[in-house]
Amino acid sequence: MSLQLKSLKITDSFWSHYRELVRTEMIPYQWNVLNDNANITIEKERNDDTIPSEKSHAIENFKIAAGLKQGNHYGWVFQDSDVYKWLEAVAYSLSIHHDPDLKELADGVIDLIALAQEEDGYLHTYFSIEEPERIFKQLAESHELYCAGHFIEAAVAYYESTQNEKALTIACRLADCIDFHFGKGEHQIQGYDGHEEVELALAKLYSLTGEQRYLNLSRYFLYERGTDPTFFARQKAEDSGTKPVIEGMSHRQLQYYQAHQPVLEQQTAEGHAVRLVYMCAAMADVARLAGDAPMLEACRRLWANIVSKRMYITGGIGSTVDGEAFTQDYDLPNDTMYCETCASIGLIFFAFNMLKNEARAEYADVLERALYNTAISGMALDGKHFFYVNPLEVNPDNSRNDPGKSHVKVTRPEWFGCACCPPNLARLLTSLHKYVYTVQPEQNTIYTHLFITSTAELEMDERKVQIEQTTDLPWDGHISMVTRTEQPTAFNLAIRLPYWADRYTLLLNGNPIQTKVNNGFIHIDRTWQSDDTIEFILPMEIKEYAAHPLVQDDIGKVAIGRGPFIYCVEEVDNGNHLHLVRLNVKQEYEYTFHPELLGGIGTIFAEVEKRNIEPEWENVLYASRAPETYNTIQLRLIPYYCWANRDSGEMRVWLNKA
Repeated sequence: MSLQLKSLKITDSFWSHYRELVRTEMIPYQWNVLNDNANITIEKERNDDTIPSEKSHAIENFKIAAGLKQGNHYGWVFQDSDVYKWLEAVAYSLSIHHDPDLKELADGVIDLIALAQEEDGYLHTYFSIEEPERIFKQLAESHELYCAGHFIEAAVAYYESTQNEKALTIACRLADCIDFHFGKGEHQIQGYDGHEEVELALAKLYSLTGEQRYLNLSRYFLYERGTDPTFFARQKAEDSGTKPVIEGMSHRQLQYYQAHQPVLEQQTAEGHAVRLVYMCAAMADVARLAGDAPMLEACRRLWANIVSKRMYITGGIGSTVDGEAFTQDYDLPNDTMYCETCASIGLIFFAFNMLKNEARAEYADVLERALYNTAISGMALDGKHFFYVNPLEVNPDNSRNDPGKSHVKVTRPEWFGCACCPPNLARLLTSLHKYVYTVQPEQNTIYTHLFITSTAELEMDERKVQIEQTTDLPWDGHISMVTRTEQPTAFNLAIRLPYWADRYTLLLNGNPIQTKVNNGFIHIDRTWQSDDTIEFILPMEIKEYAAHPLVQDDIGKVAIGRGPFIYCVEEVDNGNHLHLVRLNVKQEYEYTFHPELLGGIGTIFAEVEKRNIEPEWENVLYASRAPETYNTIQLRLIPYYCWANRDSGEMRVWLNKA
């Protein structure tokens, strides 16, 4: 038996809008930014004078490295990756919508990158322009392999979309250069990059080319990490450079880089959140491709720590601005956290690669949670303004006046000095079709992870099968799946039972059926006929979620959810001082869909109490016998992803409950 997923086309109204927004707004807008033609304000992601924010200069850096222009490198040392992620988003967009002009533009970028590549395959504009003598000599900070990974990922996607051999050739030459320089040979560097990414990319390059050296190199980097606690320090001591590659990194501990222990020994999610989940995503992919059981077990352990003790209800990760990092179990502050958009995107990568190893609904649940909440919260509804940080509680005065909250923005800026998130989100949204299903050929099973209106093309022993999925999610819980077959075909269709649904109704051709649930998936194993129809009906109940009692910031509070969305309250709907709002013990809620509001959203209304600030508190800070009175108000909640698209003001997810 050989079951394969050949292609998938998304026609879903919610997600097609986002993907079209990327094509028509984000990609052209970001191209203008990368060329310094956007006439925008670039903001620092936090109060830090060392952040370069005058311009992007990313394309100009390549022109200088290619010898087409004179000048100096500008921007972060990892500025190249903005171009690479833009190129990857273009690759996926071209696979959805043929656009000759966009392809010509992207082909020109690849030509430029080829000119910037060194003869030995090395590719990194900062070191080619400014400090070629320091190549691979300051890996804690240099991001050389990080940028290489992003280009390789872009080249793989671009080749798969357009069959562009030039991009793939550049990628293979770059990978060969890295393979030459790194390893345990006498004249090789026995080390790794400070920011994981190349490991993910090398696994993808292996999957495309079949070149075993690339998978071996990816495994090498993963297994080498954390084995020598002196590696970064020795490189720094031996480095002839007179200035840091990145200011302010010298104090970082090995935990920040996930280099404090070998990866198989790490018990908890530590350090910079994006780096951690990129590492884990690579570990999961390598474990699958290499049949590496110990590495998969390490992935399970780190996954469990993240999702059971260190993840926000929105799918955000990263509890502190200092190092954009994890802190400790249950430390999940709502107004000083980081929850970087890139971190949630990396968590989606990790979840999906775990699904490719083993079909457990918990992975898809987290993938969905991060996708529908923190990930798309990272972009405004116009596709031209972005969050780096995705808070769960905001007070504009605190963001302005508290240096410890300068990273917590109340409106989305047009661009950032560190612009990793916007193009990362673009490539995620344009590649969304990859995440709907996975296939386990040895089980003869196709697993459904996301409920998105789409048509999947399958092949079963050279027989063509279609699955047409139709749904009104995320607003309504009715899902229909119709099979189209040339002849009866036997396979197992496994449908995820999402965490937010306590019950379900399942009909086959109009008749109720009973099936087994295994690891959160409902299995329907049968010989499928053309026009067989599955109806999967999920109640879209409004739910109150409580946090673990050790999450101190959320004690006595609840978050409101409906379907995959977590909801929040905004000042524009409910007035200020939202911390004075209190839900009732037996709170009732009313759901209404508003097609004209914020592009069409479902809102939740609740009659709640809001504490008064009585006259007795005038010029009094503390009182032993304080009056406490309440007024009844109508509270409106909106999906978290669309907050900050109107007036700036307070926002919060967690609400007090009596």
